Amino acid sequence: MHPIKDLLTLYFVMGSPNCKENPRHVLREAIEGGITLFQYREKGIDCLADRDKVELAKDLQGICREFNVPFIVNDDVDLAIELDADGVHIGQEDISIEDVRKRIGNKIIGVSAHSIEEALIAIDKGADYLGVGPMYATATKLDARKVQGPQLIRKMREASITIPIVGIGGITQSTVTEVINNGADGVAIISAISQSNFPKIATQDIMLKIK
Repeated sequence: MHPIKDLLTLYFVMGSPNCKENPRHVLREAIEGGITLFQYREKGIDCLADRDKVELAKDLQGICREFNVPFIVNDDVDLAIELDADGVHIGQEDISIEDVRKRIGNKIIGVSAHSIEEALIAIDKGADYLGVGPMYATATKLDARKVQGPQLIRKMREASITIPIVGIGGITQSTVTEVINNGADGVAIISAISQSNFPKIATQDIMLKIK
């Protein structure tokens, strides 16, 4: 597997409520467009539950494996273990980093951070990367924190925080460069890909802005 910093370059986050088309089709298109990492985040209105959630996860993981794209599960450690996923991403209100590490061993753990203090705590407890945001206003996460803007990543870098960081929250093709220029190793994208009529082209356009 590539170093985590490289995996974060274009990090696609998605579940069925985020997609205009079948999520399996959207993921294939996004992979063909160049995403480097995928996170299964089955949350929000009309999200799948129980076996339906697991079956979609298995299908999406299968697509990721077909193309050698690592597969991360949002919050649900039990599901990650059941699927032997490549890692877990947790928020500040979720299970503790220590508990996740005990359960998944040396797999990837990503942690959401909204301040320098949260970032330092996550690093101390063993996070492999930080998801910092929200960068901009977003409708995807109904309980989203106050918009931080890319300057928060710059402040983290100025505070000598060197851990891999991905910016997340409301990032579009037109704001990718600003996030990267403030010190992010990559961008996490939801709607700009999942809501596109042409996910592959949308992904390619975003990747061009990163490189």
